[in-house]
Amino acid sequence: MTGLLKQAFDAASRLPEDEQDAVAGGLLAELHSEEEWGERFTSTQDALAALAREALAEHEKGETEDLDPNSL
Repeated sequence: MTGLLKQAFDAASRLPEDEQDAVAGGLLAELHSEEEWGERFTSTQDALAALAREALAEHEKGETEDLDPNSL
């Protein structure tokens, strides 16, 4: 445990129990949110990597066309 986290827990331990529970609930919610975001980011990165590999494979097979920005 880092020194700063220990200081935070020490400070929180001096609060009344209901406030300790509120701090703990907020911390757990934040950690859960970070974990969920990390999982979503990983799956998104995996999906993007798969799409990139597919696009490169199509390009290597000559199945793509150059994009003319003026035709957009």
